[in-house]
Amino acid sequence: MTKLFRLTAAAVALVAGASPALAVNPDKNATGTVRIVKPLTLLWVQDLDLGTVLLSGTGAWSGAAVGITKAGVFTCPNANVTCSGATKVAKYKITGTNNADVIINTGNVTMVNANDNTKSLLLTVDSPGTVNLGNSGAAGYTFSLGGAISVDSTTTDGQYTGTFNVTVNY
Repeated sequence: MTKLFRLTAAAVALVAGASPALAVNPDKNATGTVRIVKPLTLLWVQDLDLGTVLLSGTGAWSGAAVGITKAGVFTCPNANVTCSGATKVAKYKITGTNNADVIINTGNVTMVNANDNTKSLLLTVDSPGTVNLGNSGAAGYTFSLGGAISVDSTTTDGQYTGTFNVTVNY
């Protein structure tokens, strides 16, 4: 009988060691999500124009700021300059996914004198930074960029132009 008990115990031990552990369910099942967004498009709408700036002060002077905000508010407050002409902000149109936040990236613009490319002005850009497409998504959202320059009594006359480098991303 002892021999039979030993054989039975050995068989039970062998079967117990070979059987898999009992499966256990987690306390909660994980879920998977994904958000699909439309690709962004960025379209040019309008160029920025600061009009005409007449250097009218006498003697040496510096730091006369001329600019337009992204909201379209033009400033030319220095007594050494006189500003005239139509001014306007730069405009771009973004299309993409409804209610998405879009980051607008743009650096300052170097504006070069058309008659003397060794002369330049720095346009400090006024950007919204981030916009929300709202329910316009596919129809698009138009945003504005402003900018300001600083002139002084030694600023070379001529037409200054520069190109905005604008990118957008979610």
